[in-house]
Amino acid sequence: MKKFLTILAMFASLALIAAACGSTLDEAAETATDAAGDAADAVDEAMEDDEAMEDDEAMEDDEAMEDDEAMEDGDAMAEHLGDGSLGTVIVEDGAEVQIRSLNAISGDVAFLGLPNQRGVEQAVVDYGDIKGFSVTSGEGLDDLCSADGGQAAAQQIVADEQIVGIIGTSCSGAATAAAPLISDAGMVMISGSNTSPALTSDQQGNAGPDWRVGYYRTAHNDLFQGAAMAEFVFNELGLTSAAAIHDGDPYTNGLADAFANAFSELGGEVTSVTGVAKEDTDMVPVLTEVAAGSPQALFFPIFQPAGDFVADQAGGVAGLEDTVLLAADGLLNDGFMGLEQSVGIHFSGPDTRFGTNTNQSTGVSAEDFLATYEANNGSAPEAPFWGHSYDATALLLDAIDAASWVDGDGNLNIDRQGVRDHLNSVRGYEGLIGTINCDDFGDCGSQKITIIEHLDAADIPASQANVVFEYAPQ
Repeated sequence: MKKFLTILAMFASLALIAAACGSTLDEAAETATDAAGDAADAVDEAMEDDEAMEDDEAMEDDEAMEDDEAMEDGDAMAEHLGDGSLGTVIVEDGAEVQIRSLNAISGDVAFLGLPNQRGVEQAVVDYGDIKGFSVTSGEGLDDLCSADGGQAAAQQIVADEQIVGIIGTSCSGAATAAAPLISDAGMVMISGSNTSPALTSDQQGNAGPDWRVGYYRTAHNDLFQGAAMAEFVFNELGLTSAAAIHDGDPYTNGLADAFANAFSELGGEVTSVTGVAKEDTDMVPVLTEVAAGSPQALFFPIFQPAGDFVADQAGGVAGLEDTVLLAADGLLNDGFMGLEQSVGIHFSGPDTRFGTNTNQSTGVSAEDFLATYEANNGSAPEAPFWGHSYDATALLLDAIDAASWVDGDGNLNIDRQGVRDHLNSVRGYEGLIGTINCDDFGDCGSQKITIIEHLDAADIPASQANVVFEYAPQ
């Protein structure tokens, strides 16, 4: 504006000078008019120049702001894991981070899946927000403890691109069908109770036939459970012959084989490894076949209801009257242990003597968890993998936090590859179950196994605390 006033003053002065130098009034007027016109033109040109300068300055300011915002977004991205190769989940401002629980919550194996699901839900509450965004596990999905159930639920999950990861499945058989779909979708899956070696590795550096990238578990690998039971039978009970029964499921088949292989390596004689159908009720034909080998011990790591019939009918088969019966975590539940025929059986399973162990992400101890669980559900968990599912959930939420950033629009961006990167790097994590270290094939569990002797169907907690052997890998 100062430029405009200066130009006007200059031309006005020229007009006065012309008049003072003897010009006629008409000439002076004409001169003044010309001067005013020139001044107006000069003003227009000056205003155009200033407007252009202002436009240039505004553009520069906008570009600078955009560059600053881009730099801020870049800095935020640089601080978090992932290279974008599996895509990014964008959670809009005000929306929730989506994870899911996929466990057996109906049917004969609901005793296993329900405590797992409740562990997931409790961990979500205890963990809280991720960068100001709340988390939901949605409605629990049912794996039905079967390949068909796992596949159907996985198809439903991968159809929703907002879901980042899944805690589940309960059963290894369901995982073999679900894991390929979850993996191909760029998601992650962390199980609290899958134990089949086929899902991870042989612990010798070789991937199992059902291993998929993006699959993890906090449950133990059954190679360790099989070794624990074999050592107990051979070294502690002093028995030198044994048989095993499975039901064709990846969990039961894998554990029966793990036991048989470990028992043979110790010098024991494996008289038979045979199968029953899950729906069988008459076990006498199979038990008669087993009895032909005169085993001193019979290991049947199967589920209910088939396990009920094996335990009930074994003592009545000639040749098995004095055979020691052994079961595993598939039957380590209140429903089976409440049956009279279960008394006297030895059970292997995860070491659940968690005491005051505390999850480092939530600050909640095992004692705190159990108190809240009982207050919410009216009883203690019926199966042993509740702590594993709680820790699995906390690990997933940590991974989402490590692989995410908030952009300039207030949205949370979650890098799917970054979630896997974090889980692959987990070492020395302190959870309810103890110290967690994830290997190259997704085995993250503490691998500690205990064996209990069941003494009283009317006092299950006392039997669960009656540890007669404990095992931890070297």
